[in-house]
Amino acid sequence: MSLKITLKSGERMIIGGAVVTNGPTKCNLIIENTVPILRDKDILSTDKANTPARRIYFSIQLMYIDGTHLTAHHKLYWKLVREFLDAAPSALGIIDKISEEILNGNYYQALKNCKKLIAYEEEVIASV
Repeated sequence: MSLKITLKSGERMIIGGAVVTNGPTKCNLIIENTVPILRDKDILSTDKANTPARRIYFSIQLMYIDGTHLTAHHKLYWKLVREFLDAAPSALGIIDKISEEILNGNYYQALKNCKKLIAYEEEVIASV
């Protein structure tokens, strides 16, 4: 089944590991096979991975778009999760959901769940 994506002027996305930036006009893309896709709003750059939860998100993003180095990305993920849980054990429920998706190979769903971890982290920091 095909996936139709409409890109705004200048919008970026990652398709199968390639960063694609749209030109000056809106365009439609039709993706005809299964491939990892991240829209601009879901892409986290290295410079914005500046908190523990965002670094976890970034490691999952790498798993999703770079399947050739999964072992290294998984090692990084588990290291970051241990550190996060040492500092915030109350996040275990969210981390469990993310980890379950990762263990099942559902990296996009893990990214979606990790946005909840980022929101949780922001709440905790705001209340300090």
